[in-house]
Amino acid sequence: MNAIADRYRRHADAFELRIAAVRPEQWADRSPCAAWNARDVVDHIVTMHQVMLRPVDRSPSPAPSVKDDPLGAFRAARADVEAVLDDPALAGTDCDTPTGPMSVERHIDLVVSDDLVLHGWDLARATGQDETIPADDVARLWASTTAIPAELMQKYRTPGAFGPGIEVFGPEVKVPEDASLQDRLLGFIGRDPSH
Repeated sequence: MNAIADRYRRHADAFELRIAAVRPEQWADRSPCAAWNARDVVDHIVTMHQVMLRPVDRSPSPAPSVKDDPLGAFRAARADVEAVLDDPALAGTDCDTPTGPMSVERHIDLVVSDDLVLHGWDLARATGQDETIPADDVARLWASTTAIPAELMQKYRTPGAFGPGIEVFGPEVKVPEDASLQDRLLGFIGRDPSH
């Protein structure tokens, strides 16, 4: 086990608990991502897990659809990614990404592991759950996102810059100067923590 795999499992555990806590009638509730409801948030997470399998020529395991069983769909996607992280040869495979070459495990860390935290907040907000992000994750994500060069951040904020329908971050939402670091992080990536 290494730090990336440990972090992924911690984030996946938290996201899985949030999925399990969604009541059936809440799946159509709107999320902070304007075009998505709660089910769409999980669908995005599952889809991005499947994208992480491509560099190692893996296909998603048979699984229920997010429409029929969001929790089952996530558990299957999670198991596929954990199998990659648990195989040093696969995890260490080099891959090309929109931000440059890196190992598959690093790509998983920067994409789906971080997505589990940020979209976990979206799912919590959509369904009335505890929205608290662990302080160490807030600090780590604040440091990494604010270090993104301005030119790349502009691309991240441009809908479709990485492909049709892909939007990494929304326009920055201004928050009060005395806002918590979690709210500052959310505002920076385009979420409005006050709504």
